[in-house]
Amino acid sequence: MKAHELARELGISQKELVNFLQQRRLTRNTAAPLAPGAIEAARSAFKPATATPKIETNGDRRAALPPTLSVKDLADKLSVSPVEVIKKLMASKILVTINQVIDFATAEIVADEFGYTVEPVASEDVVAVESAEGEGNVVTTSREELFSLANEDPTKLTTRPPIVTVLGHVDHGKTSILDAIRQTRVAAGEAGGITQRIGAYKIETADGHPVVFIDTPGHEAFTAMRARGAQVTDLVVLVVAADDGVMPQTVEAIHHARAAKVPIIVAINKIDKDNANPERVHQQLAEQGIVTRHYGGEHECVHLSAKTGKGIDDLLTTIVLSSDILELKANPDRHAIGTIVDAHLERGRGPVATVLVQAGTLKVGDDFVCGHLYGRVRALADDRGRAVNEAPPATPVVVSGLSEVAQAGDIFQVVGSEKAARQIALTKLTEKRTQEAARDVAPRITLEDLARRAKEGEVKELSLLVKADAQGTLEALLAALQKIEDPVVAIKIVGQGVGAVSDSDLLLAGVSSAIILCFNLKPTPSSTAAAERAKVEVRYYDVIYKLTEDVERAAKGLREPTYRQIREGRV
Repeated sequence: MKAHELARELGISQKELVNFLQQRRLTRNTAAPLAPGAIEAARSAFKPATATPKIETNGDRRAALPPTLSVKDLADKLSVSPVEVIKKLMASKILVTINQVIDFATAEIVADEFGYTVEPVASEDVVAVESAEGEGNVVTTSREELFSLANEDPTKLTTRPPIVTVLGHVDHGKTSILDAIRQTRVAAGEAGGITQRIGAYKIETADGHPVVFIDTPGHEAFTAMRARGAQVTDLVVLVVAADDGVMPQTVEAIHHARAAKVPIIVAINKIDKDNANPERVHQQLAEQGIVTRHYGGEHECVHLSAKTGKGIDDLLTTIVLSSDILELKANPDRHAIGTIVDAHLERGRGPVATVLVQAGTLKVGDDFVCGHLYGRVRALADDRGRAVNEAPPATPVVVSGLSEVAQAGDIFQVVGSEKAARQIALTKLTEKRTQEAARDVAPRITLEDLARRAKEGEVKELSLLVKADAQGTLEALLAALQKIEDPVVAIKIVGQGVGAVSDSDLLLAGVSSAIILCFNLKPTPSSTAAAERAKVEVRYYDVIYKLTEDVERAAKGLREPTYRQIREGRV
């Protein structure tokens, strides 16, 4: 039970209840559910009374609210005037303006005053878009609503190619299968034989059917990248090696596909090996709830060998037939919308982003917004590096024209004017800063945690500054580092970014006594000299598990030796 609910039950104001609880140190976070002891204490101190009069409600009124929103947006969702919202906040001694951003807890209090029950919505599911009136006006909608075909003119919908994500365990041959399909050698250029960056590729089958593939990295540290690939996909090809069988990342990939609610096509690879055992793979998959047609289930399955090329055509045919059943459609005439698959800095071109266009047609010269960034499309290039003037639905394309490196997973949307793009970007930037401020207030390791661990032993910190060549890679590195746990040493990320080590990075690392970890970046003579002058250690890696191993060893190195006295005998 939350504070406002208990206050309503007891017939007192929420402010009075909160003051009572805080004076007795029974609560600190008024937005969180109250502890049973706090509820009992309040019920004992206050006699239940008739609830305070509220605005009359017609039925159960609910509102879905994001973690942060402006006063105007809150008023729109509650169907009241912004002035009324401001008055309610002023009554609680909170002074705001119509465009000021407030957090969920504050909005929940206001909504309760107007008789609404609110539900939290993840910030990534809330999208700012240009209103129907245009003129730079901004409204919010959900990600699902933005990509929905419900509001499209059925006469303008055309068939689009399927978007296929290839998932599976590391080294089971995902990239090799795409190599066989594309007849290129991508895997040979990857460090450790593991794909380090998401790539999106469009191919045509022998029958002329276009298919878009998303190649997700196979290392388990790239969980977030694989999950993001599944969010934009129509079909998942689950690759399982015939010799290894179902492995941990295979199970993880199954969970991603199920969460995305998309059909799964099983591709049993490496059937050319002497120790291949496809039957065992079918049985292991059945144990995970993936019953193939081989066993009378619903999931298509293809036996193939990426090395010899056997079964590749069968896989493509299965993909095309499965996509026909889905009846995939898109409106090519609307403003283009899509998803950032990856983003990085490119020498001579600046920040570029790989965009998977999901609806509409993206053209050179279009004004766009992506997250808190906006710009105009300067150039487009397909997955083979060829310049193109436009990109229809279900097309991966490299976009130039961004002012900064975009956030992988953000929505890329074309708008009617630069004014609209700027206003939407400003809305997202305000929200981003509010969320960052909230994260700064509540860091991962709290003072209470440090105090508790200080009683058990001295707490030390290993400060790191992480740099990578692409935004998607950076996300994966941060996720991998967060998984490293040490009972004594706290790992602290003091900074992060995309691109080469800058002077500001060296300055931050110097004052924080941090080590700089660079992934898929090359040292330059100038950066090496600058690091030596700043007396900052900079390490370079191209295989992620080597980086995490070094961090784990460094954390152990900070531990004090433990001395124990062992009695071996008596004289």
